[in-house]
Amino acid sequence: MPFDTPSRTTGLILAGGRGSRMGGLDKGLQLLGGEPLALHVARQLGRQVDALLISANRNLETYVALGAPMHASVVSDASSDFAGPLAGILAGLRAADTEFVLCAPCDAPNLPSDLASRLAAALAQARADIATVATVDANGLPTLHPVFALLRASLADDLAAFLADGGRKVRAWYARHISVEVAFVDERAFYNANSLRELADLERSWSPGVS
Repeated sequence: MPFDTPSRTTGLILAGGRGSRMGGLDKGLQLLGGEPLALHVARQLGRQVDALLISANRNLETYVALGAPMHASVVSDASSDFAGPLAGILAGLRAADTEFVLCAPCDAPNLPSDLASRLAAALAQARADIATVATVDANGLPTLHPVFALLRASLADDLAAFLADGGRKVRAWYARHISVEVAFVDERAFYNANSLRELADLERSWSPGVS
């Protein structure tokens, strides 16, 4: 466990979406520098947490093999209707045996090395339930990145109830709890490749050994 993380934390890679903006492709398995996006994220996240989970709803055997070297387990949504990132988060909260879960999407390979420690420090200081990421663009405008988040695993039952009532929006569920936003300067660290064009852009700027 990283010594600056105050309590045991499970990393959760969100790879269970439809990949609609990527033509239905499984985003986490698309290649960057010859390796799956989810593998890059797993390496970055794995250095900061005690255990790893991958939330996936298809190609499960491939994700099991991908996560095996890092002892990462694969979890799936309780339902098969692709209910969005909150369903994946719920699966992770249910499966984790740690007090906290640190979430990141499968298509953001440039995660900062101090993501866990900074979110944990802010959460503890604010006595919050959820800590999320915000960046500031070139015009000084804030951009929220809600699926990069540190959450208390004890929120699982409330999230299950929210989903059962038809809730799907991440920020709407966060608003039910004490949350804190943590400002990061480097927007590139949270760039995620939602489309094949964005993945191609990322590939052009990718340097071997970044992850």
